[in-house]
Amino acid sequence: MASDISRGKQLAAVLGTGQTHYVAKRQDVTMAGLVREAVDRAMADAHVGWDDIDAIVVGKAPDLFEGSMMPELAMSDALGANGKPLLRVHTAGSVGGSTGNVAASLVQAGAHKRVLAVSWEKQSESNAMWALSTPVPFTMPVGAGAGGYFAPHVRSYIRRSGAPEHIGALVVVKDRHNGALNPYSHLKQPDITVESVQASQMLWDPIRYDETCPSSDGACAIVMGNEEAAQDVLSEGRKVAWIHATAMRTEPTTYAGRDQVNPQAGQIAAAALWKAAGITNPLKEIDAAEIYVPFSWFEPMWLENLGFMPEGQGWKLTEAGETAIGGQLPVNASGGVLSSNPIGASGMIRYAEAAMQVMERAGDHQVDGARKALGHAYGGGSQYFSMWVVGTDRPTN
Repeated sequence: MASDISRGKQLAAVLGTGQTHYVAKRQDVTMAGLVREAVDRAMADAHVGWDDIDAIVVGKAPDLFEGSMMPELAMSDALGANGKPLLRVHTAGSVGGSTGNVAASLVQAGAHKRVLAVSWEKQSESNAMWALSTPVPFTMPVGAGAGGYFAPHVRSYIRRSGAPEHIGALVVVKDRHNGALNPYSHLKQPDITVESVQASQMLWDPIRYDETCPSSDGACAIVMGNEEAAQDVLSEGRKVAWIHATAMRTEPTTYAGRDQVNPQAGQIAAAALWKAAGITNPLKEIDAAEIYVPFSWFEPMWLENLGFMPEGQGWKLTEAGETAIGGQLPVNASGGVLSSNPIGASGMIRYAEAAMQVMERAGDHQVDGARKALGHAYGGGSQYFSMWVVGTDRPTN
């Protein structure tokens, strides 16, 4: 990161975040109305108006998920983008995170003082399961959406790691309990138990119904700014989340020898992230992590892929309760994707929640003493990865 700054890279920070309440169907608003709720809340949180926003970066999952092609063009009014630069990002399910990275880069490059990033999904207007099940001959047969694709990877992880079968249920119980503390969460299940999860219907062996994410409508927005903009917030006695590092990497969906349990792109992105942030021991140095976990078993899998735990050992951190609020590494204190999943926004929610932790704006799901946090997203066939580290302290390296 030091070399980047020496070449002119500027500091960037999260000034404010905004989210909608996540539900199965928002029939009371259009996509434009849904997005505007999140945008208005983010701008209010950042104490800025439309004249303060220099550019808008939007991200969403495939248009087929809603059946509306390039909706951002018709939504420029709602996005406040008329007469301003408007850029769309698309990297499948990781798009919310990638959108955050692109917006941050515009600030770090000195192109803009303040940038608004926003992502959304209104799944109720189409069917993501159908959209992800394109028949042959156009692609290899999946037949049952994301769950059908990822279940074999989960089975491989269990076989390779020797993880006991209750680990997935432990993750769900933790995240849904956390989600019950989050006013924006779609699923609030404070009474869920390991036994009730294990009694739920098997959908894609070994993934049970209660171990899957919901289908949600919702939007998330983040206002980012340069050092001058951050100082404006700090002068009011409020905190910002300094962006310490970002990373994005990808790889093909299929190639000979590809490891879909521990994807190479994720490993490389994480290594680049930790290096850029000056982190040598992420398990000790990260205080809170928002990790993209749409199916419960991905928590231990990504703990290894991100370098928090050695390969085959991620489940042990989960089983020991160390990923709960109050543990060594609180993971998804917000309730995570298992509690709310507006696909296009899910990655940005991870970014926003990480920022909220270090700004001490997470309310009832605040992690005490959180000064450095990870936001993480993945998409496609575990092939797109985006992540960032944000912190309370201004980066000095």
